[in-house]
Amino acid sequence: MQCFSFIKAMMVLFNFLIFLCGVALLAVGIWVSVDGPSFLKIFGPLSSSAMQFVNVGYFLIAAGAVLFALGFLGCYGAQTENKCALMMFFFILLVIFTAEVAAAVVALVYTTMAEHLLTLLVVPAIKKDYGSQKDFSQLWNTTMEGLKCCGFNNYTDFEDSPYYFKQNLTFPPYCCFDNVNGTSMETCTKEKAKDNIVQGCFIQLLHDIRTNAVTVGGVAAGIGGLELAAMIVSMYLYCNLK
Repeated sequence: MQCFSFIKAMMVLFNFLIFLCGVALLAVGIWVSVDGPSFLKIFGPLSSSAMQFVNVGYFLIAAGAVLFALGFLGCYGAQTENKCALMMFFFILLVIFTAEVAAAVVALVYTTMAEHLLTLLVVPAIKKDYGSQKDFSQLWNTTMEGLKCCGFNNYTDFEDSPYYFKQNLTFPPYCCFDNVNGTSMETCTKEKAKDNIVQGCFIQLLHDIRTNAVTVGGVAAGIGGLELAAMIVSMYLYCNLK
């Protein structure tokens, strides 16, 4: 009985913290999405554009909603000893855990296939929208600046794009990044882009992930372990409730 009471108390406390995190993420996500400029005035140094925050805002809202629901169900189910809430908590965690495992397997086994599929989707989008759609262009600019990369594969992804024609057949300056000086050329012609050979963002992202594989793996294993522990505890409480 004492063990049950202790586990129940830990379940309530743990999920209350998750609930608070969900509320915080929801609040920040809504703030960023609705009033990005005011957010930038306070945290301007953390980002280079308002549109980037709008995209991040939607992600925060989605993540916050999931954490909010999980925290509420876990806390309410444990505190009131409600079997239905505990089962829903277990089921949602199981779905999330299964999706994460599936995504990890796909990422490890089908990297080449994923690259080919993403190329078919992303490259045409770049050729169509880069230079005409502000949010799409800014998202790519932020990505290229942060990863020091050019396009999805390389500079050729920007050929025939709206930007390419508007800028007199030149490419984004990130495609002419000078690794020696650490600067980008303002006018990036095809010849300069060929000489600089800046890697595509997909290859650069894979390189960064592999470089930090231990950290990424440790974080993923930690999250998976917490999810498994939460599922075990919720099922233990479910089975021991009258």
